[in-house]
Amino acid sequence: MALLHWHGAFSFGFLLYICCRKRLNRRPRLRGTPFLFYMGIIVSLLNHKGGVGKTTSAINIGAGLVELGKKVLLIDLDPQANLTISLGIPRQKFSIYESMRGEAELTPYTHKPNLDVVTSSLDLSGAEMELINEAGREFILRELLGQVSDDYDYILIDCPPSLGLLTLNALTSSRFVLIPLQTEFLAVQGLAKIKQVIDKVKFRLNKQVDMIGVVATMFDNRRVLNRDVVDIIHKYFGDKVFKTYIRDNVALAEAPAQRKDIFDYNPKSPGAQDYLELSREFLARVEGISTPTAPKEQEV
Repeated sequence: MALLHWHGAFSFGFLLYICCRKRLNRRPRLRGTPFLFYMGIIVSLLNHKGGVGKTTSAINIGAGLVELGKKVLLIDLDPQANLTISLGIPRQKFSIYESMRGEAELTPYTHKPNLDVVTSSLDLSGAEMELINEAGREFILRELLGQVSDDYDYILIDCPPSLGLLTLNALTSSRFVLIPLQTEFLAVQGLAKIKQVIDKVKFRLNKQVDMIGVVATMFDNRRVLNRDVVDIIHKYFGDKVFKTYIRDNVALAEAPAQRKDIFDYNPKSPGAQDYLELSREFLARVEGISTPTAPKEQEV
């Protein structure tokens, strides 16, 4: 009798341990629970105006971080797949589209040592309509990145040139947002809208997202307009503007045609120098900001 009593108590205790262990280990999935950041620091490169150097910056900041000893994952979240095409990556069986549809896990493609890419395809253009009725649609990418974030130091998301559901997924997943900005008059016009969207996401969906900074691209110091635009963004964003400007450099335009990042294409070019210096400045900023410690899981 005593043996049966002991056996029943042991079974109950073991089941209680398993339940508690599952509860402590599960990743938060609901809106009411806090977002826990894991090893990989996730950064969205965002600008809803096209042609500002966003994809070029995503590729070459990622490659620059690799040059500085980091392991990096690039996410091509643009249906135009410019990042994928620029690196010459062949069409993969599973792209970000299949992953967001729930048909496959994230499947990174190794472009070179310490630089992996999750590719995109034109199919992604239909994702916003297909996912519109999906429960928790703003958090799909966050859940996917939770599967791989521990494997990387940095995850850079190349956002589409729009402020739709795909961009919302990127912001909801990210710790930081970086805004590449072409030093031209029209490129400045949408900055207030971008900041407004980031603030709304921070308030409603992701309390920990912050703008890490604005990087001036296609800069030519000889042009008065370029200098004037830089002055404008300094007045608007202050010390959020990176000190490193990406100079207008033909090698940056040639590298995608050769399916290479700037460091593989021409490591001695001004473009390579600028992106390496920007990567150093980026690292200094990120490391200077204390990433919030994971809060205790709350009841929902």
